[in-house]
Amino acid sequence: MANDMIECGLIGYGLAGSVFHAPLIGSVPQLRLASVVTTRREHAARDLPGVTVLADSGELLQDPSINVVVVASPTATHFDLARAALRAGKHVVVDKPLATTAAQANELIALAGRNRLLLSVFQNRRWDGDYLTVRHAIAEGWLGNVFYYEAHFDRFRPQIKPGWREEPGPGAGILYDLGAHLIDQTLQLFGMPQAVTADIIAQRADAQVEDYFHLVLDYGHRRAVLHSATLVPGPGPHFTVHGDGGSFLKYGMDGQEEALKQGRRPGDPHWGIDTPEYYGELISANGARRRVETLCGSYEHYYQALAACLETGAPVPVDPQDARDGLIVIEAALRSAAEGRSISCVRERHQHR
Repeated sequence: MANDMIECGLIGYGLAGSVFHAPLIGSVPQLRLASVVTTRREHAARDLPGVTVLADSGELLQDPSINVVVVASPTATHFDLARAALRAGKHVVVDKPLATTAAQANELIALAGRNRLLLSVFQNRRWDGDYLTVRHAIAEGWLGNVFYYEAHFDRFRPQIKPGWREEPGPGAGILYDLGAHLIDQTLQLFGMPQAVTADIIAQRADAQVEDYFHLVLDYGHRRAVLHSATLVPGPGPHFTVHGDGGSFLKYGMDGQEEALKQGRRPGDPHWGIDTPEYYGELISANGARRRVETLCGSYEHYYQALAACLETGAPVPVDPQDARDGLIVIEAALRSAAEGRSISCVRERHQHR
């Protein structure tokens, strides 16, 4: 595929498709968004002049010019659409989560392997500036041996927003939505936990699906706490990390999502740059304190890496097996909350190998 434009087709033009995928694909010179499948046809046509707008995914999958299909539809549809695209001979990117079960993820991974096709998952928050800074601090040994890691993704949304994320069904609720991000980040840092203990509930009076979770991941002497709630007017630290060499605290969320919503794009001035007031604080074991400038966020890196993978055989930007492992943790967390006990992730992962 070297020296050829990589033609992309996008299925879904809701939040994920319109705010993330279409603009980020458009920011990479080697990629061209050729077609979009959506019920929001007028919206897509207005936003994307020159892009073919289709009403049916079958038309997209039958188009021989399409190299890559990006699935950005509701989570419950990810498996069927990704499977159909792979069977049609297309490389596939699936917005997180890859599927609703680890078994479905394994089926997609096996199908892609048999057909020698690329399968990857859009885990954009691996390129959050604050997460990159935490990862750097740990890798550089600034915190010594890390014993405690806590990540929050809190919001204040007392009113139920209409849409599939708030309606009962496979893949709905805050754990599959925001939890998929926090779990993926944690697995990238520390690998698969031994076990998970979870509290997952609906707190808002009219909530039909869970809107709160608190997960404790067991890494032997280390604990990773992942937390998300919807009734938090004043969020605390986004990241809290403690080791025998120091602590790191970081407030505020990465600003790339909000920038994309405002129409800004990669390459614009100050893209991915944090504001100094939200720089993290490093406290060494002897009590010395210093501010740490947040590394630059770069969601565009995902699609840059995807293009490099297709053109040169470079590594896939996100391995689908990582996404499968994230689903193992999600399923174990759901079991833990339902049964009121810790669930072994090691045992669950062995069963899915």
